[in-house]
Amino acid sequence: MAVHRILALLFAMAVPMAGAVPVQAAEADHPEARPYDESRAAMVDVALALARAAMSRKRAILVMGANWCHDSRGLAGWFATPRFAEMLGSRYEIAYVDVGHPQEGEGRNIDIAQRFGIAEIVGTPTVLVLSPEGALLNAETAPTWRNAASRSEDDIFGYFAAFTPE
Repeated sequence: MAVHRILALLFAMAVPMAGAVPVQAAEADHPEARPYDESRAAMVDVALALARAAMSRKRAILVMGANWCHDSRGLAGWFATPRFAEMLGSRYEIAYVDVGHPQEGEGRNIDIAQRFGIAEIVGTPTVLVLSPEGALLNAETAPTWRNAASRSEDDIFGYFAAFTPE
């Protein structure tokens, strides 16, 4: 019983964090958002996303990026649009993890990616799709998002829609 109370408390605390990410004016043909916060306790955010996913039987998305990264901002911007928010919100729990500048040896939170089998962050964003149990489902494509800002809205939408049934 105590475990259920703790999970309920964690879920209640996490719901406000799962709110909408503000969308900013696009620098190109896509919206942008800056949800990456280096001061956040990334391990806690990931643990909460995984706990919510397990409770709701949704999948989790861990977006490992940074506000300095055009592609990270672009993907986060798409996620914040109504079209994506509706689909993602019904199928996924999302956590944004700030990774700093891993390509320059100034990375942070890389241990989170390593926990799921991604040895290093070679580009940002790196996007992990996890089962409700926390198993990595997109090991081959997780590091391929460093061109997210140049991908089409429909391609991005289709990628994430394909991981779960409606």
